Amino acid sequence: MFIQSHSKKEFTCQGEWTLKNIPQIKTDLKKNPFPSDGAIKIDGSAVTLMDSAGSWLLINAIKHAEKQGAKAQIEHFSEQYTKLLSIVKKEIIPAKKIPVPEHSFSLADIGKATLKQLSELLAFLEFTGLLACEFVRVFFTPKHWRWNEIAGIIYKTGYQALPIIALLSYMIGVVISYQMGNQLRAYGANIFIVDLLGLSVLREFGPLITAIMVAGRTGSAFTAQLGIMKVNQEIDALNTMGITPAELLILPRLIGLFIALPLLTVWANIFGIMGGMMMAKSMLGIGWHDFLLRFQHEIPLRSLLIGLGKTPVFALLIASISCFQGMRVRNSADSVGTQTTRSVVLAIFFIIVADALFSVIFSKLNL
Repeated sequence: MFIQSHSKKEFTCQGEWTLKNIPQIKTDLKKNPFPSDGAIKIDGSAVTLMDSAGSWLLINAIKHAEKQGAKAQIEHFSEQYTKLLSIVKKEIIPAKKIPVPEHSFSLADIGKATLKQLSELLAFLEFTGLLACEFVRVFFTPKHWRWNEIAGIIYKTGYQALPIIALLSYMIGVVISYQMGNQLRAYGANIFIVDLLGLSVLREFGPLITAIMVAGRTGSAFTAQLGIMKVNQEIDALNTMGITPAELLILPRLIGLFIALPLLTVWANIFGIMGGMMMAKSMLGIGWHDFLLRFQHEIPLRSLLIGLGKTPVFALLIASISCFQGMRVRNSADSVGTQTTRSVVLAIFFIIVADALFSVIFSKLNL
């Protein structure tokens, strides 16, 4: 027996209060529970060995009795075990209840949310302004150009993304040809799959799908990297050494992605057309030679240039939003996850908004 009751108010702990004896100690505590009121004396003179598990179990039982109104007094424990019990008592933190959010749609709440979004927009504009000033300063001082960092960003965001971009674009081409081919075959217009596939992939799906993939893959990485550096106070260390984080961390990411995204889009266009060409041959009977011959005659070069013209804007949106959210991380791991999720969602949202604006502008210009 590990705890013995001499009376309703006096208890003696004895034996080894260690991890291996926890099941038996719990059983003894159930047989000899502490009373829920009055003063309790707990004698530890007979304890031969105690570790953190045993001390936690004893303190937890005492706290449970004190919540019900009892008042416990620990005595005759050795100095070593008394210190251990005091440390464990300080470390036991009651579990916090997670508050249930209240859904409110009052006008005041809408106003608060609007002001919060406006303040974040102003902070983002300030951030982009500082980046522009920093870019001008670095541009006219070539010794501050970070060629190694830029090359590393191009390698990570561009070269390492080639397999996933190729696979996804190939499948997009297959899906487009399959869905459009079913409709065209019903009217005997099989050959027009070349026109539809070429225009849709080069102008829209190639740049858009590539940008969304990069936003999820690279944008989240940028935010997490900067966020972890912010948590570890590495950003503060750079400021202390007189090196601006924009010069060393942010501008190389913007420039690297600005270079890599158009190249990835060309890569995606190639595999998207290949996937559509394969499906056109197997489902519509259009040979590769006929496909390519019509493709070069019917698809104008401006379709490719219009699609590629969007990609620098997409790259700047992804890099600036992800770096901005990374710099807004607070000193907690939870903040890193929150800002990473927010950066991906915002980047994809603004990519689609920008693509819609491009479509309206190009239609007004008859392009």
